[in-house]
Amino acid sequence: MKRALKPGNMLYPLPAVLISCGDGKEEQNLLTIAWAGTVCSDPPMLSVSIRKDRFSHHLIEESGEFVVNLVSAGITRATDYCGVRSGRDGDKWKASGLTPVKAPALEKAPAVAESPVWIECKVDRILELGSHDMFLAKVVGVYADEGLFEENGRLDLAKADLMAYSHGEYFRLGEKIGTFGWSVKKK
Repeated sequence: MKRALKPGNMLYPLPAVLISCGDGKEEQNLLTIAWAGTVCSDPPMLSVSIRKDRFSHHLIEESGEFVVNLVSAGITRATDYCGVRSGRDGDKWKASGLTPVKAPALEKAPAVAESPVWIECKVDRILELGSHDMFLAKVVGVYADEGLFEENGRLDLAKADLMAYSHGEYFRLGEKIGTFGWSVKKK
C-alpha cells in the first residue's frame, strides 16, 4: 500500500550542481541548483531552472551564458553554502573557498576550479514556467580533470566522487550495480 502525498516534485535523486555566472566585468556569482537536466544530444543541450528572484537569474539572462559545475563529495559543504546564501549579501566565491577560472569557450561566465567536470553553456532560449524560468542552453565546451581518465583515454566519472541531492540531503554516489544494456547482453 502507498500513502498519498500532495502533488509536487518528487523526482529524486538529482545532481546538485554549482552554476557559475558573471557579467564579464566585476560581477560573478555561484548558485546551487538541483533542477538541471539533459535536453538533447544533437545538438548537445541542457536545461537549468532558476527562480526569477534569484541573484544569478539576471546575470544569466543578460550575459546569455553560464557554467554547470559538477560537484564532488569534497566540495559538498561549499555547494550547500552557495545554495543557502545569496550573492546579493556577499561574495560567495570568497566565502565558500571556491576559485573562479576562465571558461575557455565563454566570454563572461567563469568555471569552478575545484569542480571535477564543468559544462560551458550558451543560452538558446528562456521558458517562463511559473515560479521558475527554464534556461535551455547549448553545450559549447566540456572540461574534465586529467586524473579522471584511464590510460586508454576513457573518462571514468566514478573517480570524480560525485554527489547527489535527495529530498533535502546530499549523498555520495557509490556502488555500481550495472551498465547500460547489461540486462539484454548475450552471455
